[in-house]
Amino acid sequence: LTWLGPSGASCEQHNAVHRQRLSLCQIRQPATALALHPSGSTPTMVSIRTASMSDLLAMQQCNLSCLPENYQMKYYFYHMLSWPQLLHVAEDSKGRIVGYVLAKMEEDSPEVHGHITSLAVLRSHRKMGIAAKLMTAAQEAMEETFKAEFVSLHVRKSNRAAFALYSSTLGFQINDIEAEYYADKEDAYDMRKYFAHAKHKPRPKFANPNAPPTDTDAVDMLPPSGNGAAPTSQQSHALEGEHTGA
Repeated sequence: LTWLGPSGASCEQHNAVHRQRLSLCQIRQPATALALHPSGSTPTMVSIRTASMSDLLAMQQCNLSCLPENYQMKYYFYHMLSWPQLLHVAEDSKGRIVGYVLAKMEEDSPEVHGHITSLAVLRSHRKMGIAAKLMTAAQEAMEETFKAEFVSLHVRKSNRAAFALYSSTLGFQINDIEAEYYADKEDAYDMRKYFAHAKHKPRPKFANPNAPPTDTDAVDMLPPSGNGAAPTSQQSHALEGEHTGA
């Protein structure tokens, strides 16, 4: 007997089409990083991989463990269904999600570019370079899959630790300063990183200020309005980062 799909295609033809579709979503194999735990010299194995639908609850729990504010679950679903290639998680040797990056492509823009929505690393796994690796994975997916010209993010002017990660380690530059961007009226740096293949790389409007790292590890970002966004009542979101990326 030969099984026929809804369109009359055979089982073999149907599976071939399914495999082809899956291949379009597979960006890279999981990258494993061996790092030293910050509390001592015990090696800790952490895998950076693309996130799956089954990771979303753990990603939200990671966020809740780090931060007082969070997105509703439907916002995580929105990112996963729209840009599954961009979401990445950091998974330890026991299968626990210890960090994640939530990213998207900006749809209402003349330039094709990505945006970092949320970045979080559990406190027990900071100072190990995980945040930088998650950011790099998301940026590479933006370039490879969507041919993005650049990636953007927002960070509080007072958050020097996160600013140091983005500017010194990851190569972001200040594009603009958005006054009273956050719910508490604090200004934000609008930061961008242009990729190597970008056709147009404008000069930064501002020189990156001298911002030595501090004890704080929080980065605040405001979620975009519309497009299924579901911010909390405070209309702000803090993101955990590392200031060295080492």
